[in-house]
Amino acid sequence: MIWYTALVMAVACERFAELALALRNTRWSRALGGIEAGSGHYPAMVALHTALLAGCLAEVRLAARPFLPLLGWTMVAVVVAAQALRWWCIRTLGHQWNTRVIVVPGLPLVTGGPYRWLRHPNYVAVAAEGLALPLAHGAWVTALAFTVLNALLMAVRIRCEEGALAFATAAEVRT
Repeated sequence: MIWYTALVMAVACERFAELALALRNTRWSRALGGIEAGSGHYPAMVALHTALLAGCLAEVRLAARPFLPLLGWTMVAVVVAAQALRWWCIRTLGHQWNTRVIVVPGLPLVTGGPYRWLRHPNYVAVAAEGLALPLAHGAWVTALAFTVLNALLMAVRIRCEEGALAFATAAEVRT
């Protein structure tokens, strides 16, 4: 279980790096007149992602989940692929990437990188990681709970983002 704890802690460190970058990008966006939408669901998102990491470790330890090599190594590969997709999204969006929904008036919609093929590729990465990280060591209850709760949260989040982008686009057309 030591390697699994190290994997979960590496993902946690990655989350802290994301938060530091998001804070910097939030300041940049607000300095350019960025408008935040949907801040009400943000605490639930933070709680869910924190619970994912804690749940992975707790379930494996408390329920004595075994490591199943075929499933485990396949899921580790999915976790790595999800991280690669997430950082591709972050790199493509540049200063516009954030963990919050902030739209800077006048900036064009990003359509490069993974956004060429998917409207919300970062959420594909989140869903894949949320399923794969727990399953890498058999934590199926955590995987199931995160997947269901994340789907509910993403329904709210994507509707919020789409509304914010539509508002920004409409405001740009009016000017």
